[in-house]
Amino acid sequence: MSNRLQNSAFTGPLLALTAFGLFSVHDVIVKTLGGSYSPFQIVFFSVLLGLPLAMFMLMRDATDANLLPRRPGWTALRTGAAVITGVSVFYAFSVLPLAQVYAILFATPLLITLLAVPILKETVGIHRGGAVIAGLIGVIIVLRPNELDGLGLGHLAALVGALGGSVAAIIVRKIGAEERSVVLLLYPMMANLLLMGLALPFVYEPLPLADLGALMLMAVLALVASLCVIAAYKRASAAIVAPMQYSQIVWAVLFGALFFGEGVDLYTILGAAVIIASGLYIVMREDRANVSDNRPVLATRTRTDTGTFMRAGPLGKFEQDEDAPKP
Repeated sequence: MSNRLQNSAFTGPLLALTAFGLFSVHDVIVKTLGGSYSPFQIVFFSVLLGLPLAMFMLMRDATDANLLPRRPGWTALRTGAAVITGVSVFYAFSVLPLAQVYAILFATPLLITLLAVPILKETVGIHRGGAVIAGLIGVIIVLRPNELDGLGLGHLAALVGALGGSVAAIIVRKIGAEERSVVLLLYPMMANLLLMGLALPFVYEPLPLADLGALMLMAVLALVASLCVIAAYKRASAAIVAPMQYSQIVWAVLFGALFFGEGVDLYTILGAAVIIASGLYIVMREDRANVSDNRPVLATRTRTDTGTFMRAGPLGKFEQDEDAPKP
């Protein structure tokens, strides 16, 4: 095989690995700031500082239409789910070890598979159903229910974040073909800005210049990571790119030890392994012909949707490439 072909084969996965590495750096900043500020304040300023970047990208939408959603009910539900997810995930990162948060959030593909049954009328057979059950057992292992005194609001927040992100993702799959990208992107960001702004007077702490710079860096990292995900899907199939999200567990272990002195216990390692294996199995099953009508997991082109940055799935509509591999 020529070097050119080899480079082509590796470009997509490398771009995806880069994207999820950048998302992990973003989460390190969230965790660092979470020790001093409320998640409401972090979410508010994340959106506020990321909004100019979002507006710049949205200017590329040449569709002649207004900002009223075509599917208002589903759009409202997705917006609410994204807002709840943002606060929950940011809080979980601030109080739990990075590896634990990622392990729980990795359950998102399992929940998407379950939600696809009532929302997309997807048929889930014994293989994917068994993978979901196995993955949920993995979540239980991570939570260690035999040590109930060790469970806290952080674990609940991570679970709520995984569920909320799954709801937001499956709704995009349901209405994405009908709803304008600008609506899918802008409504969660504006809702976060409004609701977190209402809470801000009760939790506000003055931001030194260094912390404000960290928040600006978060916005840039989220944008660049989303663009890398889009570029990855242009160069490789979804079945190759989607599993790259699990590389975040490596970054979690590394960054957790390096910046926060966190260790990783056996329960987290074992539970994460079960969850990841289940997620990979679902991806492989969806990639096979005549298994899934909707391929809801493969169609979810980024990680948990928090409504604080431009989600790669809707944003990809601005970056269509007719010669790209079709997932």
